[in-house]
Amino acid sequence: MGKRIDYINDPAAPPANSVVPSVVAIVQDDEGRVLLIHKTDNDLWALPGGGHEIGESISDTVVREVKEETGYDVEVDDLVGTYTDPGHVMAYEDGEVRQQFSIAFRAHVTGGDARTSSESKAVKWVAPEKLDKLPMHPSMSLRLQHGVEERRSPYLG
Repeated sequence: MGKRIDYINDPAAPPANSVVPSVVAIVQDDEGRVLLIHKTDNDLWALPGGGHEIGESISDTVVREVKEETGYDVEVDDLVGTYTDPGHVMAYEDGEVRQQFSIAFRAHVTGGDARTSSESKAVKWVAPEKLDKLPMHPSMSLRLQHGVEERRSPYLG
């Protein structure tokens, strides 16, 4: 897919021409550390995740994407929230401009070993108190914050 540029409420942003349902997973270990990847498309730290594909359930998407990007097998636990801000668009080199549509889930590791992929140049467990020191897009930080909080209900945004 190549490089991408994220725009949030930017009047200079190109208009969206697609919507792709996607997922992210907030995976924590027994010490409370969060599983993150260093993305190749925007050079930022992020939660593992990606686009939903025809023929799979949304939980299957979470399991597949985490495995592809991190090497870990996971099981989905619950819903963190929905993130569909029309003011957030992502422009890709090929001309696609996606409107944000992301569903965040909590999940736990059931197996596997850390490894990178074409989408992740690093896979790392990060303590919550060190998360704000990593370069991360604000929309990803929001999902991460909601994922580690003790929320009473999913975020609907």
